[in-house]
Amino acid sequence: MALAPAQASDFSAPWKNADRALVIDAYEYNPIDWAELATDKRIVGFINKASDGMPPAYFCFGDETATRLCKALWKRHAVAQELFQTRKVVAKALGLKWGAYHLARPGNPVGQANNFINFAKPGPDDLLALDIEDDDPTKWMSLEDAEEFVRHVHRRIGRFPVLYTNGKTAKHIADNKYKYRLLSRLPLWYARYKPDIGVHFPMGNWQGYALWQFSAKANCGRFRCPYRVAGTPNDIDVNVAPMDAAALRAQWPFGGLIDAQPDYLASIPLPLSRAAGLAGNVTLTYATVAPPPSFTEMVAMFSAGWSKFRGSLQMPAVGTALRLPRRIADYLGWLPKEKPSASAVEAVPTDPVSTASTEFDRSPR
Repeated sequence: MALAPAQASDFSAPWKNADRALVIDAYEYNPIDWAELATDKRIVGFINKASDGMPPAYFCFGDETATRLCKALWKRHAVAQELFQTRKVVAKALGLKWGAYHLARPGNPVGQANNFINFAKPGPDDLLALDIEDDDPTKWMSLEDAEEFVRHVHRRIGRFPVLYTNGKTAKHIADNKYKYRLLSRLPLWYARYKPDIGVHFPMGNWQGYALWQFSAKANCGRFRCPYRVAGTPNDIDVNVAPMDAAALRAQWPFGGLIDAQPDYLASIPLPLSRAAGLAGNVTLTYATVAPPPSFTEMVAMFSAGWSKFRGSLQMPAVGTALRLPRRIADYLGWLPKEKPSASAVEAVPTDPVSTASTEFDRSPR
């Protein structure tokens, strides 16, 4: 999947461009007036929160307080799922593209992926997103678990989710793209509430964003807001796409991986002969750079090298049935009986290029 590189204007308040499509994302406590929302023709899609971590415990145990809390969680879970499916029907009836996101929590990435899919019940044209709020594994899903989450979603439905995260986490993933081989190639749903993001965006890995969440409760209040959507409260999240409505509908739901970016070292041209350079009309070819070896590959390489080195230090076998004095005698008998004579040293041909020492270099000069 190739996302077109964003233009420079798409990193500086692109929502002011009337040609750019907008997307709403909400959770269960955001009230929506659908009739009012439909009046804004720039709104192309609606992404609703689906699951949050793991589902509540199936059975309720404990004292009266614990049981009441367990039942309350189940009630909230059931109401949220019912609201999710109702909003899905209404949004699609209004011609909006639909999406769902999972709020990632620490632990059990496979269980969370199953909870997400079972909750959202995604259709083939429904966008899926993994929401990682920050790079803090004590509060949110670790990036290693996020890799497994993404992998399991692909196992079950055959496509990948979009990655929602902030600039700090996105930069960390981009700087470690050989470690996070899946996360670094997911279409990026970028969260930053500033009008300009050009100097903060991780261009070394992503050439552009799929969506940019530019307006939220953090920067939208009663008197000032980057963009107000009719029929929604001030704390609603608004996102802009670096494309128009038709292009966004065509790329929705972003179910593939973005093209891997060539390593910067691969910009080194291969040597060219002087004659070919003087002749002109030369097509330059560039070196290909393999990714650095993984930790597992390096461990295997060092293990093989150590085994070879250790084997070179072992004494020749002298027979296990011999007593110790006999073994020593056999070993002494195995050593060279005499040193080479001076004439033999002179007869040995020398290599003027080689700088390696030999057994004959030990003789006096």
